[in-house]
Amino acid sequence: MERTFVLVKPDGVQRGLVGEVIARLERRGLRLVGAKFMAVSQELAETHYGIHKGKPFYDGLIKYITSAPVMAMVWEGNNAVAAVRQTMGATNPTEAAPGSVRHDFGLEIGRNITHASDSPENGIKETELWFKPEELVEWSRATESWIFE
Repeated sequence: MERTFVLVKPDGVQRGLVGEVIARLERRGLRLVGAKFMAVSQELAETHYGIHKGKPFYDGLIKYITSAPVMAMVWEGNNAVAAVRQTMGATNPTEAAPGSVRHDFGLEIGRNITHASDSPENGIKETELWFKPEELVEWSRATESWIFE
């Protein structure tokens, strides 16, 4: 089973879309194994977005992600990274596929509702950055034989 990290960003929280994101991932067949509603510290924001340090949008990104609460989550399933990214849609909402979260609820890259890990390796790294091992729950769903081969 692959794990991936998903963040409903401040715009998604402020617009009341946390439940929508969770519902879409659950209906997709993915299993939620960790979740926490939280304020993002400056240190966590700078670590998470460290790859963008020095870029023109970096300071605005840090200010934005720390401006309001987020919902941090870890999802599990076969091909979880690809399934989540497809469900969220392209980073630019106007290029996202119809029916994806970003297409349905976003207009601009800077307010695109969610972050989702872009690889299994980053799914692990981001999960470890945002969650302690004891905050993740190992469990199985009775319907899994109807979802996974």
